[in-house]
Amino acid sequence: MTAPAPRPGIMDIRPYVGGESAIEGVSRTVKLSSNEGALGPSPKAMEAVRAMTAEMHRYPDGGAEQLRQAIAARYDLDANRIVCGAGSDELLGILCRAFAGPGDEVLYSAHGFLMYSIASKACGATPVTAPEVELTANVDNLLKAVTPRTKIVFLANPNNPTGTYLPATEVERLRAGLPAHVLLVIDAAYAEFVTRNDFTSGLELVDSGDNTVVCRTFSKMFALGGLRLGWAYGPENVVGVLNRVRNPFNVSSAALAAGLAAFEDTDYADLCKRHNDYWLPWLSGKIAALGLQVVPSVGNFVLVRFPATAGKDAASADKFLRSRGVIVRAVAAYGLGDCLRITIGTGEENQVVVDTLTEFVKG
Repeated sequence: MTAPAPRPGIMDIRPYVGGESAIEGVSRTVKLSSNEGALGPSPKAMEAVRAMTAEMHRYPDGGAEQLRQAIAARYDLDANRIVCGAGSDELLGILCRAFAGPGDEVLYSAHGFLMYSIASKACGATPVTAPEVELTANVDNLLKAVTPRTKIVFLANPNNPTGTYLPATEVERLRAGLPAHVLLVIDAAYAEFVTRNDFTSGLELVDSGDNTVVCRTFSKMFALGGLRLGWAYGPENVVGVLNRVRNPFNVSSAALAAGLAAFEDTDYADLCKRHNDYWLPWLSGKIAALGLQVVPSVGNFVLVRFPATAGKDAASADKFLRSRGVIVRAVAAYGLGDCLRITIGTGEENQVVVDTLTEFVKG
């Protein structure tokens, strides 16, 4: 007798492992491993969740009507072309399931988000990567990697874990160079943190064609990672597919209530943005002053490269930080075994990281 067998390729998936939250034997930890919002969620979002607890026996609004309308009003979008999901990860997975399958290819840059590979393999497609240049996605390399089997191109902009980005003109050039049947998915999870004149989240490209989708999340700037909430904006042909494939009640009532309150609390979002604007260059400068290479980032995290010297490499730094209760993100799974990714935390947490790294480098 044989046991039930999964489809070919499923067992090739390396399960995604999120950033750790605790260290055995350590009572207090500084968790900077998951790019979570440094200041936590909006107080109004927390109050919204408390207020809806008496209604948690009711099914949520399957169409996320209020939230979609609020998003549409903020960005001047068509609410009928917005789809909400249980985090943008769910929407990325649905797009793969709906538009790619066995024999197809899904393309992304060499150090792109790990979920692209997982989602590709889960639907039977083949993940393909294109080389980056200076840890940044490269349009020419991506276009060279397109084949007749390419069905989806994922572009994380800004990219996780590098923190680098492509300017709007390059994203437009990428889309212009793709065959019409290839779906361009712009994963703009960190867009709210970016302050660059040449950057856009890509929403304007959606309205100028039939093959571009932009995905956004409430997990980063709005600090609602624990509730799982994201949204996508796309052309009617793609949105119609998403609404057919997603679960009918895929976003919880708590997530919808918190998301709407957080989205409308612009004062708190501005505070979080100012916090990141101050501490991102501060942390980058302090770490660079230790002689470590810091990749210029526009997100809420920094990628730090360590030397290959035994005892001073990334693995040794990670071990030392953990011994002091500081949890950062090892990124060997992204092909960056000589690097660690460090989330921007509170002022106190950022100081702890600098003090601990100083002790490691100079010890």
